[in-house]
Amino acid sequence: MPLPLPKAELHLHIEGTLEPELAFALAARNGVTLPYADTEQLREAYLFSDLQSFLDLYYELMAVLHTVDDFTELADAYLARAAAQGVRHAEIFFDPQAHTARGIPIGTVIEGLARALDGAEERHGVSTRLIMCFLRDESAESAMATLEAAKPYLHRITGVGLDSAEVGHPPSKFREVYAAAEALGLRKVAHAGEEGPPDYIREALDVLGVERIDHGLRCVEDPELVERLVRERVPLTLCPLSNVRLRAIDVLEDHPLASMLEAGLMATVNSDDPAYFGGYVGDTFDAVRGALGLDREQMRTLARNSFEASFLDDDEDRRARYLAEVEAYDFDAE
Repeated sequence: MPLPLPKAELHLHIEGTLEPELAFALAARNGVTLPYADTEQLREAYLFSDLQSFLDLYYELMAVLHTVDDFTELADAYLARAAAQGVRHAEIFFDPQAHTARGIPIGTVIEGLARALDGAEERHGVSTRLIMCFLRDESAESAMATLEAAKPYLHRITGVGLDSAEVGHPPSKFREVYAAAEALGLRKVAHAGEEGPPDYIREALDVLGVERIDHGLRCVEDPELVERLVRERVPLTLCPLSNVRLRAIDVLEDHPLASMLEAGLMATVNSDDPAYFGGYVGDTFDAVRGALGLDREQMRTLARNSFEASFLDDDEDRRARYLAEVEAYDFDAE
């Protein structure tokens, strides 16, 4: 069977890879009772009206994650699926506040994830980076305390991000913690322009100094902003299946990805929370190709963008190898 198109995944919440089967297995292991009769009933709950309805279930299911082994198993299961769909490099988000708030030490989370990531290349052929996200609907003080608690583990962490409920929580709320993260040498990304307005994208760039915009979907409402993003080659980590599941887009055929590529935006395609949104990143590539009629060169551009937008600056030889794999990919062999 031919290998899928090589790609990097840059927008992936590890907690969002918790499949119902693993959720029930971990619940049994840790003595947690889930309010669902079985995996089928749980899957039926994966119907969302908006971002908040998803987040409610997302945080509820995290209750099954307790030990280092739990986080290792979660991450290793994602890496196996991702590798099978052509992922060669993954930059993985995690939400420490969602775990420390329920009494799980930050070290348990990071050590568990790091154990899986340390073996990712040997086991799955995937290089990795870890990005620690702050919950924007928590206080800026909580974010700063989380950054402080993470200091013993900074050798494991490449960057910081900003996620969770966007509306009413502008990027500028986290100005100080992003300045502190930059002083520690951490890379910076942030969710902006998913449900929030285009101005949140500007704030993320100008106030937080981010290098990538996670989502950025609503930039298309502001031609001046689009022009800037094109000119400055700011990567957008789009998540089309997520946009449909969370009702940001009615149907995938309406997604602006094709027009964004035509405008010269540095768009990438990612899965976001694949256990909840109906597909991993290879599934997402296939879905947008079919729904939007993307041609081979557009698909190659999406793959190329993913590696160019990655935080592989410390390993340019690796990035060059991955890009060479993209250029050499034979679509006729699919």
